Amino acid sequence: MIHCRIVTPQGTVREMDTAILNVVGAGGQLGLLPGHMPLVTPLAISRMTTQEAQGRKEYAVAGGLMYFERNQATILTEAMEERDQIDLERAEQARDRALTRLQDPNMDFKRAQAALKRALNRIAVKTGQG
Repeated sequence: MIHCRIVTPQGTVREMDTAILNVVGAGGQLGLLPGHMPLVTPLAISRMTTQEAQGRKEYAVAGGLMYFERNQATILTEAMEERDQIDLERAEQARDRALTRLQDPNMDFKRAQAALKRALNRIAVKTGQG
């Protein structure tokens, strides 16, 4: 098993053991199994899946960095939500705000674009799309 720890600016928000850890790194989709070689990779704003004792779990990850060594994964991210925790209405409102901000020429385009990606990722994870 892989022991995975999720750390946000608020501290450790979740720890779990998983048979496989699927993330999207800088080079694309990664599937880590126990015994995988050590790895450090930036994470994209994306879906993360695990195979825990309770079954398959899906998470929305707001990008970040992952360290993996000796069957221990540490993910440093601004935010991570399990599929069941995502408030769809709130995610849709965040998407709409980001789309409005992208139309404002005085807005920080990269920041608004990142907010849109995070909102769309949360919607996709919640609805099972993408």
